[in-house]
Amino acid sequence: MNRSHSELDGLEKLLESLIKMVGKTNEKVDGLSRRVHQLEVAASEQSFPKVYSFIADATKPEELEKA
Repeated sequence: MNRSHSELDGLEKLLESLIKMVGKTNEKVDGLSRRVHQLEVAASEQSFPKVYSFIADATKPEELEKA
């Protein structure tokens, strides 16, 4: 398999270009995966009704006047 120097240079540049393309594609996929996860979390949070509770009972106005 004898290839000329220019053919080897061309193949090396092609390989480098492909590696860069795959890397950029992986970055985009990772970004999209993060966005999908954020949307899933936001959707699940909205589907549950929010429940609020109080730490202590509120003092009634009549009890304040007697104090």
